[in-house]
Amino acid sequence: MKLLKLQANGCMGVPYDYICLMVHKVTINELLTTHAALPIMDVRAPAEFSHGHIPGAYNLPLFTNEERAQVGITYKEQGRDAAVLLGFDITGQKWSGFIKEALNQAPGKKIAVHCWRGGMRSGAMAWALDFYGFDVYQLEGGYKTYRKHVLEQFEKAYPLQLIGGMTGSGKTLLLQALRNKGEQVVDLEDLAQHRGSSYGSMNHLMQPTQEQFENNLAQSLAKLDPNRRIWLEDESAMIGKCSIPRSFWKQMREVPLLNISIPFEQRVNTLVAEYGSLDKSFLAACTGRIWKRLGPEQTKRAVAAIQEDRMADFIREVLRYYDKTYTTGLNNRPPGSVMSVDFDHTDAAEQAAHILELIAKHEHTGN
Repeated sequence: MKLLKLQANGCMGVPYDYICLMVHKVTINELLTTHAALPIMDVRAPAEFSHGHIPGAYNLPLFTNEERAQVGITYKEQGRDAAVLLGFDITGQKWSGFIKEALNQAPGKKIAVHCWRGGMRSGAMAWALDFYGFDVYQLEGGYKTYRKHVLEQFEKAYPLQLIGGMTGSGKTLLLQALRNKGEQVVDLEDLAQHRGSSYGSMNHLMQPTQEQFENNLAQSLAKLDPNRRIWLEDESAMIGKCSIPRSFWKQMREVPLLNISIPFEQRVNTLVAEYGSLDKSFLAACTGRIWKRLGPEQTKRAVAAIQEDRMADFIREVLRYYDKTYTTGLNNRPPGSVMSVDFDHTDAAEQAAHILELIAKHEHTGN
């Protein structure tokens, strides 16, 4: 808690009462647990915020990107005092706007504030809000200490249970069905905003930055009970442009995998329904990017099928590559870590019920 006492003279030189300004300093653990309900105000520049931020935080930048660069250059060339004075010059007319925006986000006038290291920017904002009458909690160490906390989450051991299966097996729907039955689920593809293939952006999904993907994943894990099973889909190390944190992905490769097997033509039908209506130029461009792996003749046939609106034929062509890739990955898993389950239907709710029965039986017998 930071205390500041100000004394001003009133009429006839009689002093007003002391004004006591109080800013609470909190650790990252306190912010994410005890004070988790607080609105979080990130006062870093917009570019910093876009690169990565605490999930749920909102950006109220003390400086624009250009102003931040200007202050940084001044600090480097002229020193701290000159940079501080420039900062006051820049923000002089902004303070009422900052307070009004803070009131919009925290009408109850209770708020958390942070910058990069928990230094001057968040300190200045915390002081102004506190002076106005907010109950202010300033994060010690700023966003930098939050990022350290995030990376530490991936070093922990989790009771993971993976769902695998060739492309088109309906693994995402199965995970949703397991969640509906009370199971704990982490949907990596949803966090990465990508379906994990050359076509995975679906021509509209926008992936987060690598840093934000890690932040979102850490938050998802923190919400779960570490003593209960956590389901997630078997993935490559990369989901589009997002990389699964190495320590966490290594753990995924070492835990049991439940491999779902669905008949080939049922998978084709599922994928036609999912991808068949997408823009043909998008599908053709994505197919062209994997021509070295498909082979020139197979790529030619796949693109022709797209152009001629023969979507089932297009899917059959590319599945030969994806099936081969998945089989190779499956064979590289530790011996005895794969349990296969065959289904002749795609009813995710029935699949989930059957799988939970198998898991319960397996845990009971140890076989």
